[in-house]
Amino acid sequence: MKKVIVIGSGFSGLAAACCLAKEGFEVTVLEKNDCLGGRARKFETDGFVFDMGPSWYWMPDVFESFFALFGKKVTDYYDLIRLDPSYQVFFGQNDRVEIPAQMADLESLFEQIEPGSTPNLRKFLAEAEYKYRVGMGEFVHKPSHNLWEFADLRVLSSMLRLQMLTAMSSHVRKLFKNEKLIQLLEFPVLFLGATPQKTPALYSLMNYADMALGTWYPMGGMFNIVEAMAAVARELGVEIKLNQEVAKIETAQGKAVSVLTADGIRYPADAFVGSADYHHIETKLLAPEDRNYTDDYWKSRVMAPSSLLWYVGVNKRLDGLLHHNLFFDEDFGLHSEEIYTTPKWPSRPLFYVSAPSVTDPSVAPSGCENLFLLIPVAPGLEDSPEVRQKYFDIIMDRLERHTGQSIRPHIVYQRSYAHADFVQDYHAFRGNAYGLANTLLQTAFLKPKMKNRKLSNLWYTGQLTVPGPGVPPSLISGQVVATEVKKSFA
Repeated sequence: MKKVIVIGSGFSGLAAACCLAKEGFEVTVLEKNDCLGGRARKFETDGFVFDMGPSWYWMPDVFESFFALFGKKVTDYYDLIRLDPSYQVFFGQNDRVEIPAQMADLESLFEQIEPGSTPNLRKFLAEAEYKYRVGMGEFVHKPSHNLWEFADLRVLSSMLRLQMLTAMSSHVRKLFKNEKLIQLLEFPVLFLGATPQKTPALYSLMNYADMALGTWYPMGGMFNIVEAMAAVARELGVEIKLNQEVAKIETAQGKAVSVLTADGIRYPADAFVGSADYHHIETKLLAPEDRNYTDDYWKSRVMAPSSLLWYVGVNKRLDGLLHHNLFFDEDFGLHSEEIYTTPKWPSRPLFYVSAPSVTDPSVAPSGCENLFLLIPVAPGLEDSPEVRQKYFDIIMDRLERHTGQSIRPHIVYQRSYAHADFVQDYHAFRGNAYGLANTLLQTAFLKPKMKNRKLSNLWYTGQLTVPGPGVPPSLISGQVVATEVKKSFA
């Protein structure tokens, strides 16, 4: 059996490990931290169970397809429920909109906000469905080594319909005039790494995932997905080792031969998959002559946002919150500009609140609420305890005002998380939370390559390579890299 070392146990690393083990490889996963999952770790304290990273479960078909590779179903591992309403948006004082799960109700909502908009909603979602089917069915499963992978008639004939060269903002504004509807349709791209004016309209496929495929939740929390994937991996014979930070990739004669951990343990193998931060692997684990990219290359990359996060435990139940809550009560365009165009700490931030305890009583003590608060912010900013406290006060003022209740006196647990933590825990380049931006010049074969050009048996996977940021793309990235490793031994 050929041996493969996978560095990192995030979604892409676990997906790669499972797929490689299924193909007969002897796989060992080395995880830096004391918990699996990368950014999707969890922690428990005082009866609260906090998912540390991803909180939205979109594209359920991607998860089903992954587990089906191993003769399994999602329901073999966790109970998945569809949220209805999917989420709510606060636009101002006493001005909030709940997004229904059923399409007829969604059309009624759009009609209520912008009379006559139903035909345009149907047109928008029909086009978004096409992009989803082609994008998720064709593009994301390509390793994107070069342009020629996309040079077949089927793909080329799709390019215009995919709207790769049309801006998301102009696409939405051709169909809708109401500012609330525009913000509702543009918000998913806020995390892709550019303003809607600079994001290809291709990514309206995310609106199809949102509004047609639905927003879901695995009971017990998002970490259940990680545990399910780890269970599949172990059943296939994968060995998973925690607290094993890789400090160096050792090479000889154009190949990686072993990895050396910070504790001095050496792991030899026939092939290596880097699911840790791509930039960190290149600049810290490899000698300069073995790297794909220079420091100047990385400095020129456009990153998706980082996040300022809080995990908060409250000793009472709260009114007015759904599982997912978006606060668009400030200038959407200004916040986008302060993330992407003139990067700085936002002057009047939008923010997001997840309250999983609204859906799932297991994540908080009886009578309590579990809150996950998030402000998307520019990567590379200097954060400090004072900055974190300033923004906590800003959003708690608004949260209390919009929900009409006192919350701060009832907080029994509070933990913040920002750039410095992303660097410390994940070696995240510039403290990013979501990886590389999905701009036109960083799409598909224009992203950092999945294959190391200097070492014949080293590959990369995850949100800094193809297909991009997000949980479903990371799952797919792991599957694609496993196929590439297998091909190399054919």
